[in-house]
Amino acid sequence: MQYLPNILFSIVLLAGVGYFTFNIRKVIRNIKLGQKVDASNHTSERWGNVFRIALGQSKMVVRPVAGILHIIVYLGFIIINIEVLEIIIDGIFGTHRIFSSIGSLYGFLIGSFEILALLVFVSVTIFWLRRNIIKLQRFWKPEMKGWPKNDGNFILYFEMVLMALFLLMNATDIHFQEMNNGNVISQYIAGWFSGASEGTVHTIERTAWWLHITGILIFLNYLYFSKHLHIMLAFPNVYFGKVTPKGKFKNLESVTKEVKMMMDPNVDPFAASAEGAIEAPAKFGASDVMDLSRIQLLNAYTCTECGRCTDECPANNTGKKLSPRKIMMDTRDRLEEIGKNIDKHGEFKPDGKQLLDDYITREELWACTTCNACVEACPVSIDPLSIIMDMRQYLVMEQSAAPTELNVAMTNIENNGAPWPYNQMDRLNWKDEN
Repeated sequence: MQYLPNILFSIVLLAGVGYFTFNIRKVIRNIKLGQKVDASNHTSERWGNVFRIALGQSKMVVRPVAGILHIIVYLGFIIINIEVLEIIIDGIFGTHRIFSSIGSLYGFLIGSFEILALLVFVSVTIFWLRRNIIKLQRFWKPEMKGWPKNDGNFILYFEMVLMALFLLMNATDIHFQEMNNGNVISQYIAGWFSGASEGTVHTIERTAWWLHITGILIFLNYLYFSKHLHIMLAFPNVYFGKVTPKGKFKNLESVTKEVKMMMDPNVDPFAASAEGAIEAPAKFGASDVMDLSRIQLLNAYTCTECGRCTDECPANNTGKKLSPRKIMMDTRDRLEEIGKNIDKHGEFKPDGKQLLDDYITREELWACTTCNACVEACPVSIDPLSIIMDMRQYLVMEQSAAPTELNVAMTNIENNGAPWPYNQMDRLNWKDEN
C-alpha cells in the first residue's frame, strides 16, 4: 500500500501522455493529407522568424494591451511548467519537493513561479472580461457562435483553476511554508488555514497537488479539441510561414510556360509536347482540403481564432460575408471530418462533400480584395489568402465560374490585349487626349 500513490500517479501520467500522443499523431497524419511543398529555402530567415514572432511575440504587441497580457500568460505557462518536472519526479518516486535541496535558487524559482501564477490569473481574468463583459466585436462574429465561443471561455477557466491550485498547493504545504524560501505569494494564502488542524491542511495540500497535475494532463489533452493547439503548432507554423514578399502570388510553371509561348511569335504553337514542355497538374487550384498544401493545413490547425485577421479585413468591415478567420476554421473542420472518415473506414471514403460550397461559399471567396491585411495581422504567420486564391483558381480554371465582371475582363485581355472593350487599334488613343 505504501507505493500505491506512486503506481496510481504513474498510470495517470502514462494515460495522459499516451492519449495526447495518440491524438497528435492523428493531427500529423491529417496534415500529411495535403500536397508536399518544398520549404528548404531561406533557412536563416525562417529561424529568425521563429525567434522573433513565435518566441518573441513581436506581432502580438502590435495591440499593446492584449499583447502584454498574452506575453504574461505565455511566459507564465512556459516557466511555471518547469515546476511540473518536480511534481512528476515526486509523483513517481514518492519524494516531496525533491529540488528544494538546491537552496536559495529553489526559492528564487518558486517565488518567480508564484508571482507569474498571480499575474497569469489576473491576465486571464481580464481576457474573460474582454470576451464576456466588454464583448469586443471580433469575439462575437457569426463564426464564433456555439463551440468556438465556449471553447475560448473553457480555456480561460482551465487557466484560472490551474493557477489557483498551484498557489493553494504551495500555501497548504506546511514543510514548504516552514522553509520560508520562495513563498512570496502563498504565505498570504497560508494564513487562511491558520485555524485548521495539520491533518486537514495536509489533506488540502495533497488534494490540490493531485488536482493540479491531473488538471495539467487534462489541459494537455484538451488542446487537441481546442483552438489552443497553437501553443505547440505556432513554432513550426511560423518556421514554414511565407518568406517571399506578401504581394507575390505563386505561378503554375506549366501555365507560365504556355503563356510565354503564346506571346513569342517565333514559337511553334504545335510544339507544346516537345522536349522541355512542363506537364500540367492533374487539377488546377483547390476544391477540398487534400488539394491544399501541408503548410496550409498546418495553418488551419494553428489558427488561434483571435480574430485579428477578420478585424483588419476591409471586405468584412464593409459588410461582406468574408471572414479570414472563418476560412481557417472551415478548413480545419473539413480536415477533421476527413480524419474521422479515415478513422472509421481505414481510408478516405468519398462523402459527397468538399471544402468548396459545403463549407466555404463562392461569395466569400470573391469578396476578398487580396490586400494581404489578414496575413499581416496574424500573430502566428497564418496565410488565409493562399487558400482563397487556390480555391479561386479552381473556380476559374476548372469550372470557368468566375464572376461576370472578371470573365468580361479576361475575355477582353484575350481578344484585345487589355481589360477594356476597346479595339486593339484604339488602345493607345488615350495618349492623344493631352
